[in-house]
Amino acid sequence: MKNEDINRIIKILKKSIKQWKVPIVTQVAEDGRDPFKVLISCILSLRTKDDTTAAASSRLFKITDNPAKMLKIKDRIMEKTIYPVGFYRTKTRNIKSICRILVDKYKSRVPDEIDELLKLKGVGRKTANLVVTLGYNKLGICVDTHVHRISNRLGYISTTTPEKTEFALRKRLPQKHWIIYNDLLVTFGQNLCKPISPVCSICPIYNYCDRVGVLKSR
Repeated sequence: MKNEDINRIIKILKKSIKQWKVPIVTQVAEDGRDPFKVLISCILSLRTKDDTTAAASSRLFKITDNPAKMLKIKDRIMEKTIYPVGFYRTKTRNIKSICRILVDKYKSRVPDEIDELLKLKGVGRKTANLVVTLGYNKLGICVDTHVHRISNRLGYISTTTPEKTEFALRKRLPQKHWIIYNDLLVTFGQNLCKPISPVCSICPIYNYCDRVGVLKSR
């Protein structure tokens, strides 16, 4: 696939996804672009459906939306507030740990560099890239399961893990698409280009897709 093709794909997807909701973390970012809220909502979203994450984030941010005040919330209160997100007890501990480091080391400011963000407990490359791109509008490529799957399904890259996908995209994907790429493919993957039996019959980018690994479609 040529970069001219990926440019066309991005253009088509920008129009197509308007009919669907954007990912919850993007919604949080659009509401004031607060890096701390982006970070915490990312933590809450791991292995949790968007609707559940949205409700939990809203409840938590009504109590407080800064690291120092969040440290004062008792664990049982935070657990009750964010429940039923997946692993809510572990996430409560991780959030408290993150807030402590932010207060003690970063003067309550969320770092804007991926390497620094990776030092925070519970923060992986996906979350770090989301904070950098959505929280600070800096270049980064967030790769979750949808981005990994669809990038390979298209035939644009050939990788075996999300981390390898990130670095492959950093080498190949034009930088002008880096920040928007995750939003486009996550929304597209949640609604049309699904893991099993994607809806290829109405796919707007069907003619550009190699359909790698697609054994069954609708």
